[in-house]
Amino acid sequence: MGRLSKRQRQHKIAQLLESFPVTSQAEVVELLRREGVEATQATVSRDLEELGAVKVRAPGGLSVYAIPELPAEQIVPTDHLRRVLSEWVVDVACSANIVVLKTPPGSAHVVASALDRAGLKEIVGTVAGDDTVLVVAVEDVGGKALTKIITEMSGIA
Repeated sequence: MGRLSKRQRQHKIAQLLESFPVTSQAEVVELLRREGVEATQATVSRDLEELGAVKVRAPGGLSVYAIPELPAEQIVPTDHLRRVLSEWVVDVACSANIVVLKTPPGSAHVVASALDRAGLKEIVGTVAGDDTVLVVAVEDVGGKALTKIITEMSGIA
């Protein structure tokens, strides 16, 4: 694998934290190395911070890294949604009342979750794959209008 993009590396770190009881940044670096990914401790430290990783007490008293989920009912602020869309959405297209968002591989769930929790009245719901999010627009709004909203929020020209 070698060097991954920042988003790919952070996705890999999140997967590792879900799969293993990771107790230190050095352990993250070693687990990445075993996966063929090069990263320094300083890079891992920044990644953990950006991912919002925190140390939690696991069964048995071990202190391990975890990435907390937002409560399902928590509405994300508009600024957060704008940041997620601008960082993760690489292309937007529409058909009828469906908007298709393309993301880097393994990132669609981040965008879908932010949209689901944004409480936008124009959106019925989302479905996330690996690198694609289907966003269903309210019938009265339609895909073209929702595409314009998402395109403006994401900064895609």
